[in-house]
Amino acid sequence: VQLQASGGGLVQTGGSLRLSCRASGTTLEYYAIGWFRQVPGTKREKVACLTTEDGATLSTDSTKGRFTIIRDNEKNTVYLQMNNLKPEDTATYYCAAGATLGWTYCPPEAFYDHWGQGTQVTVSS
Repeated sequence: VQLQASGGGLVQTGGSLRLSCRASGTTLEYYAIGWFRQVPGTKREKVACLTTEDGATLSTDSTKGRFTIIRDNEKNTVYLQMNNLKPEDTATYYCAAGATLGWTYCPPEAFYDHWGQGTQVTVSS
């Protein structure tokens, strides 16, 4: 199983980006999905997760109302739609997939079986 993350880049404050996470070797539809981010020298941080096949994004306090996870089952891809970006959103973003659905909160990093390689997002002020 491989996850390929892409879509990062440079954007101005208030702008939007859509990150992609495409899977090969498995069907993402049946996986819980997590997005994380990390700034060098700090711990990896939860951003949002999708823990059911067709449910709503669970977000952290820092991303609530701005970040949404979208599934495209035909493309075996999930997206992280990021709106109203802020300079503090600058980080390397990672997608992850875990084999158990039904969490009512975003599970910890250890839950996820598969990780993408990271894509850099930079938000200029």
